Amino acid sequence: MLETGDAIQTKVTNMSIKRRIFYSFHFNNDAWRAGQVRNIGVVEGNEPVSPNDWEAVKRNGDAAIERWIEAQMQGRTCTVVLVGAETALRPWVRHEIVKSWARGMGVLGIRVHKLLNQARQSSGAGPNPFDHLQFDDGTLASTKIRLYDPTGYDSQQTYASISANVGNWIEAAVAARR
Repeated sequence: MLETGDAIQTKVTNMSIKRRIFYSFHFNNDAWRAGQVRNIGVVEGNEPVSPNDWEAVKRNGDAAIERWIEAQMQGRTCTVVLVGAETALRPWVRHEIVKSWARGMGVLGIRVHKLLNQARQSSGAGPNPFDHLQFDDGTLASTKIRLYDPTGYDSQQTYASISANVGNWIEAAVAARR
């Protein structure tokens, strides 16, 4: 379903800037893929939630999930939505996108369906989650929030593409909100 954020080390005009990132994704389908993306860059002591911990949060109901999401977003500058086959359909992912935008955070999406899961399988691309959200004026979120489709024909090439570009994608999303 979703994960907490990590800091990602990015290079911008020969300066290092640490961004604290909130990751949003479909936990059951894409946690393994998300773990691969989370391992790009520098992690600042923010451990991924385990399936058991996530189940414990869910057992306490929607209000507990909302509080948990709010706590995880504290101090983050950008939300990266890791888009797999069913991400666009997940209500908590939608909630996280809306909350991130309302907080003034940078928001972007990265397709991760070509990365292999723990069973060494890729998946389908899935719809763009930003095509399913509208701003108050009726425009689709996808007109302002970019979904990146990394280059590559296999998991290794896709990972390399994400690794080479994620810092710039994050900086562009943050800059777009200024």
